[in-house]
Amino acid sequence: EYEIKTAKQIYIITPFPEMVEAVICESILRRAADKELVVYHVVDLREFAEGKFKQIDDYPFGGGTGMIMMPEPILKALDRVKELHSGDRNLRVIFPTPQGEQLTQDKSREFSQDDDLVFISGHYKGMDERIRESVVTDEISIGDFVLTNGELPTLVILDTVVRLIPGVLGDDESAMGDSFTNELLDFPHYTRPAEVRGMDVPEVLLSGHHEKIEKWRQEEREKRTQSRRPDLWKTYEQKQTR
Repeated sequence: EYEIKTAKQIYIITPFPEMVEAVICESILRRAADKELVVYHVVDLREFAEGKFKQIDDYPFGGGTGMIMMPEPILKALDRVKELHSGDRNLRVIFPTPQGEQLTQDKSREFSQDDDLVFISGHYKGMDERIRESVVTDEISIGDFVLTNGELPTLVILDTVVRLIPGVLGDDESAMGDSFTNELLDFPHYTRPAEVRGMDVPEVLLSGHHEKIEKWRQEEREKRTQSRRPDLWKTYEQKQTR
């Protein structure tokens, strides 16, 4: 079983550091830092831009609409990351983009383990292709849609990764029951009171019979996955018949 031995180093390159800091200073992401399981380094991209206006974008070669993030500020920011990085783990450079590999729970678990991480938050029409070809190790998409900035998908990916680092959640087994962990969606959850406005908790959950409860939960996982995500259900069925 993977066990983190030193704090995981996470570097976030962004022209909007305040946006990132507002999120990593709250909730589970902050808890990971407070427990010294993660160290966040927010790198302000504009510190590496030149000129009076600290420009980080320019017009695309060949014409067309939109602006492109310039390569030199990003390369300088990555140089700074290498100066800061003191761990013995490798660095994986993640670029959130709709063109990337679809984010999955398995991918997040992979990111949570051996390597330290660098996120490049994209903006405008995109990033100079030479950066993507020369330094980016992972292009990741959080869905088939387009956002106005790269900070939001960066923070989504970051949250999915950090919560899987051993010791971050109060109960590591909590993450094992998440949707997608075993190819199935999560089962329904209930809490007190047992009756609210005529709506009751399923009797099996009040029975104290752990075997029956687990059987009910598994059945609910399967029913919910089959009806809501037939694509996942098909994969699950194929694995069950092997």
